[in-house]
Amino acid sequence: MDIAEVVERSGLPASTLRYYEEKGLIRSTGRRGLRRLFDPDVLEQLALISLGRTAGFSLDEIGEMFTPSGPKVDRTMLLEKAELVDKTIKRLTLIGKGLRHAADCQAPSHLECPKFQRMMRGAVRSQSELRAASVGARARVGKET
Repeated sequence: MDIAEVVERSGLPASTLRYYEEKGLIRSTGRRGLRRLFDPDVLEQLALISLGRTAGFSLDEIGEMFTPSGPKVDRTMLLEKAELVDKTIKRLTLIGKGLRHAADCQAPSHLECPKFQRMMRGAVRSQSELRAASVGARARVGKET
């Protein structure tokens, strides 16, 4: 199938397909004139890439999962990402509760509210932990390539 059909069926712009090909995530099989040609199974590969991106994987991490013999599951990486997703959900749940509290708080100023002050301290810690986890994941990807 040519790139126009892949664009239509995947919903991705041609520029994204070209970028994914440049990164080695997908492969064209040839050309018809100036148009790239792809095997129909590229749609499955694009679905896996989309799923990985939705789960928070970088394109480099996703690239590690693709081998010439097909997708390879790195269970350790999946578990680490699941843990990070769980932490993000917990953090966002706390933020939601905090926003509701701030909307209903009777303190003259949010900065005078002890609960709001605890939330601010927790937000700083959460950002530090998230940054450290992200740096660790990028370092691991760099070592394996």
